[in-house]
Amino acid sequence: MIELKTDRLVLRQWKKSDYFAFAEMTADPLVMRFFPKVLSQIESDQLASKIESLINDNGWGFWAVELKETSTFIGFVGLHYQDQDIPNAPFTEIGWRLSSKYWGVGYAPEAAQAALKFAFEELNETAVYAFTTTVNQPSRNVMTKIGMIDIKQNFNHPKLSDDHELVRHCLYRISKEMWRKSTA
Repeated sequence: MIELKTDRLVLRQWKKSDYFAFAEMTADPLVMRFFPKVLSQIESDQLASKIESLINDNGWGFWAVELKETSTFIGFVGLHYQDQDIPNAPFTEIGWRLSSKYWGVGYAPEAAQAALKFAFEELNETAVYAFTTTVNQPSRNVMTKIGMIDIKQNFNHPKLSDDHELVRHCLYRISKEMWRKSTA
């Protein structure tokens, strides 16, 4: 199974022991403020199981992220094949969700850079996309930090009603060429 390592982090396949910490994270209103709702233990376990299965099927996905020093689970970062009815789909997206205890110390961009490297060097992607609700400035900041640009193709998320406060989403992109220049 694929494992990616950075200076401080390990991106790896999920373990059942991650599920409890993940459920705590997805029940945290602060973590979930840019998602439609917090998740119950059952919903969280179902999501973690689905993510784990996709990694088993594809060899890659939204990897569990742990601190290298302590092996503490802190969230997920990784890649997903996106084929929803949104601009430019289908495409490979990059995404992240970390426990609020680990915000503000650069873990999301650090792990995301490892995922981008995998996307461009191992999967040979020509571009990777990311999207979030337009009001999610922290996530947009991570996108910018890793070299992505807002391609100005905002859209209504197909899984949210048109009157939902989080329906408007922005789309970011980084090409393989842009990534190479930013890491040179």
